[in-house]
Amino acid sequence: MLAITGLSSSFSLRGEVDSGNHPDNFSQPPAHRADKSCVPNDFKIMVDVGHTPEASGALSARGVPEYDFNLELAKRIENKLRENGYTQTRLLKMRGIGKTQLMQRATLANSFGADAFLSVHHDDVQPRYYKEWVYNGRNHHFSNKFSGYSLFVSYQNKFFRESLEFARLLGKELSDRGLKFSDHHSENIPGERREILDKERGVYRFDQLIVLKATKAPAVLLEAGVIVNQEEETSLRSLERQDSISASVVEAVNQFCDKKQSLPRT
Repeated sequence: MLAITGLSSSFSLRGEVDSGNHPDNFSQPPAHRADKSCVPNDFKIMVDVGHTPEASGALSARGVPEYDFNLELAKRIENKLRENGYTQTRLLKMRGIGKTQLMQRATLANSFGADAFLSVHHDDVQPRYYKEWVYNGRNHHFSNKFSGYSLFVSYQNKFFRESLEFARLLGKELSDRGLKFSDHHSENIPGERREILDKERGVYRFDQLIVLKATKAPAVLLEAGVIVNQEEETSLRSLERQDSISASVVEAVNQFCDKKQSLPRT
């Protein structure tokens, strides 16, 4: 879930950038794209695992920390990108709590020289919508009111127009695979009121998100689905859903990589 308030001043920080040099990641040759301008092997992508083990984000309807969902999906996205020739994909994992570890994500992406930055998250809803239930003998909260993905970009990102283009491409691919956009962040209630930039493709504006505004590359934050929704939580843990999202990312990156050079820069 998105969170920029209540950051603690105490933290322990350890950034991990996984180079992904696993033998089985190179079992497939790079995709043939001779008719395109993009060379996947030259395109640098950083896949950011949202939150940390110490600040693990939202809790799902069954009490699973958001970080677990983020890590699982981010790894699958990384592997799919590598299988499709994007061998310079990096998985970014952080430790600790607070604003500093958020800034460090952008610093690592900038030092890497990323051509694109994707932060992987899973969503929550406002507490007013919570209901209580018992699962495996424990009390949990849930809400089945909302479901679906959301995408966020920041006007304060140096490459805002490119960020918006990347988000739109990803939103279209998600929608084409039958996934729907959740517009609950635009509700006129405290904690929401986010401006929708593209409702058809599910893109919001959220200027203050540190990993988006401080990264010197086109940057998008993906909320893959609403984990407090009982049914969607189960779907988000399925290989079918994760593969659909991963395939959407790969195709969006293919298209973005092809057209990146011609996009206007802010």
